[in-house]
Amino acid sequence: MALTDELWSAIEPVYDEILAHPFLAGLTDGTLPRQAFRHFVVQDSHYLRDYARALAVCAARAPHEADVRAFADDAVGALAAEQEMHGEFLTAFGESAEQAAAEPVLPTTLAYTSYLLATVHGGSFAEAVAAVLPCYWIYARVGEELLAKSSPDPLYAKWIATYGDEAFQSVVRRVLDLTDRLGEEISPAERRRAVRHFSTTSRYEWMFWDAAWRGETWPV
Repeated sequence: MALTDELWSAIEPVYDEILAHPFLAGLTDGTLPRQAFRHFVVQDSHYLRDYARALAVCAARAPHEADVRAFADDAVGALAAEQEMHGEFLTAFGESAEQAAAEPVLPTTLAYTSYLLATVHGGSFAEAVAAVLPCYWIYARVGEELLAKSSPDPLYAKWIATYGDEAFQSVVRRVLDLTDRLGEEISPAERRRAVRHFSTTSRYEWMFWDAAWRGETWPV
């Protein structure tokens, strides 16, 4: 079995729960409270800064030059998304990126990024790729799913279009091809660890949307 097939099979129930989440339903029908979307944007700005660091570690550990360049480009792209797209959303809320950056990193964001960074530094290259993969792949699948529906809210429609866009989809296909190449080279034990990391960070993706929906804060 191709590694990507095994990975997706492991998280199909998680993905079904993601698609069913009221945050995504509210994006497409336009009923998502703006405060929930703002929560998501602010925490995603924090997340993407550390995700870029995780991708940079993947670049440093990649054995082939093409993969070094690709992950380095993706790290730069993650920061560009944080600065550009999130900046536009924050402007719509009458706020600045500086104001958002001053807000605290909340529990789910911190847990997710801490797990990512620990895995990319402490695991193998294949494990690192598996850990960062859900942020590529799940967003691509969600983007495809939501693009057909879009949203009556222009702000939400813009977010949906970003991840349904063919340019983003092609980047994801490149990472999936790499994942399958790695799957042919790694040991059964390393493969099991890769599946475990992929499953964990996929669950964090659901938790990230859920945290925004709930308006998560630090309890004390």
